Amino acid sequence: MRDRMAHRGPDGAGLLERLGCVLGHRRLAVVDLSAEAAQPMVSGDGRFAIVYNGELYNDAELRAELAKMGVAFRTQSDTETVLAAFGVFGEHAFDKLRGMFALCAVDLERRVAWLARDPLGIKPLYFAEVQRDGSPELVFASEIAAMLQHPLIEPTPDRLGIVSYLTTSRTSFAERTLIEGVRLLEPGAVMRVRFAPGELRLTRRSLWDSFTARISADVGAVVEESVRLHLKSDVPLCTLLSGGLDSSIIAAVAKKELGGKDLMSFAAGAKGASAPGQDDFAFARHMAEHAGTTHTEAVVTQELFESRWREIVERTLLPLSTPNEVAINEVARTLRARGCIVTLSGEGADELFGGYDLALLAAAQFRDGTHAIQQRLENPHALTPGEFEMLANAWLTPESYHEAFAPEFLEGVDHGVAVREDFVREFTRCEEAAAMLGHHDPLQSHLIFQRRSNLASLLLRLDSAAMLEGVEGRTPFADVVVAGLAERLPMHRKFVARTDGQRRVQDTKVALREAFGPRLPGAIVTREKASFPLPFQNWIGAARRAALESEALRAVYRPEIIEAVCAGPSRLWHLAWPMLNLALWFEAMESHDRARRSARASQPERT
Repeated sequence: MRDRMAHRGPDGAGLLERLGCVLGHRRLAVVDLSAEAAQPMVSGDGRFAIVYNGELYNDAELRAELAKMGVAFRTQSDTETVLAAFGVFGEHAFDKLRGMFALCAVDLERRVAWLARDPLGIKPLYFAEVQRDGSPELVFASEIAAMLQHPLIEPTPDRLGIVSYLTTSRTSFAERTLIEGVRLLEPGAVMRVRFAPGELRLTRRSLWDSFTARISADVGAVVEESVRLHLKSDVPLCTLLSGGLDSSIIAAVAKKELGGKDLMSFAAGAKGASAPGQDDFAFARHMAEHAGTTHTEAVVTQELFESRWREIVERTLLPLSTPNEVAINEVARTLRARGCIVTLSGEGADELFGGYDLALLAAAQFRDGTHAIQQRLENPHALTPGEFEMLANAWLTPESYHEAFAPEFLEGVDHGVAVREDFVREFTRCEEAAAMLGHHDPLQSHLIFQRRSNLASLLLRLDSAAMLEGVEGRTPFADVVVAGLAERLPMHRKFVARTDGQRRVQDTKVALREAFGPRLPGAIVTREKASFPLPFQNWIGAARRAALESEALRAVYRPEIIEAVCAGPSRLWHLAWPMLNLALWFEAMESHDRARRSARASQPERT
């Protein structure tokens, strides 16, 4: 399991085995490169152990607090800081962490472990409960592919997970994944595990309430502080620069904070793929010149897209969520080849500060009863906000399930009722969160939903695509303090829904434009939202063979739908993208299963 993730940690490997507990770790050395900072790390008294993936951005502050309480440190590693915090504060240590993390900390003396993810879900943590000879075990890892190395976890597709993926194109929703029995710990969740011979007791709590009170009214100062904290590294660091507002803010602030030091920036995309006047490469070059960064372009061609798409699916054992994962992976490979190991990225600004104008305008129209989805329904008032979000964001809507899916498959998943219930449940939680923050504008609930669903998916995408190349992606906007401030801002400081129906760039991310507009080129500040430009609709036909030959795919889709998509994937790209990804995933899973069975057959029996 550990070495299946060697790409995540090419700098070393460690293993700790104690009664009832086995911890493995692959190391990507970023802060304190010495051997003393290797993991698993054990406290000086031998009581606590930890495996930890992430970075602690308030390391200096927390370390100083612990030192005043008598803690002596032997390394400069933030892993030791987190470990020491557990020794002093126990489970309350989580309330003091500002950073990105997926971790397991263990009190070996009391036989208690804590598994946790940072509140925004920047780092992933998968888990499953299994039975070995009648005794329960909890298995966890940073990747699905590592989970599937465990002998008691079978690579059985989860049909509800498949329906959820084909609806949303996200490889997880809530805790559901594509593998039966394997779940993804929710962002901000702490799972307390009491383990003893023949027994596991699991309890949960959330970290959300521990950071929302730490706010400031100065958006610019809070974002600048976050960028500054995200620059801590003992290895070369760079920034991704698309030429959009978010990445330009990060590049400008990072360059300022580094003073006279060089800062490398990287842009990714396909040449000639952008709309007229919206070329990412041109805007990125303009911003790089303005900020004074050393700039490099990672160009994605059709040939690269086709081969890398399949490679990523095979290595991660997950279908792609968006085509942009190929571009992120290529830019990560490019910057790693230039010597960089850490990169800053702009994820989080849109979901926290109101950057998705079309989605928020649609939500506003839904709230006033004028959205096109409602006009199609016999009883539009019966549509809940959660159901609206599902329909508005679906690649394949539940209304189309009966036309697309094989009858036996559709019956086996109860016509997707669970997917609808997931959306309703998630949106209800968002409404409760908005109410706790004192918001009365209903758009706040929709924005929180974007953070809980869309941002969580984008952060998984960044982590997976970058860590495949041994690159750590850091997200200064997706930071607990920045998020705490953003979620308390009134809606008019984030997004303004105009009654005249006009779309105006300055109506999105209002607070960010006010804080940083004077420091950036005017063309960047007034630019419409774009993303990594890839003409993937014209490139996805490369996976047609996998779809036509897949027995597993025919158990999901009606044969005439598969044939129609394969005959015109560019025309039917909304259907084609998730379908062809699923076909490649089925192929990769079957190959993995054959290899695993072969490896088991060749191994001598062990006890």
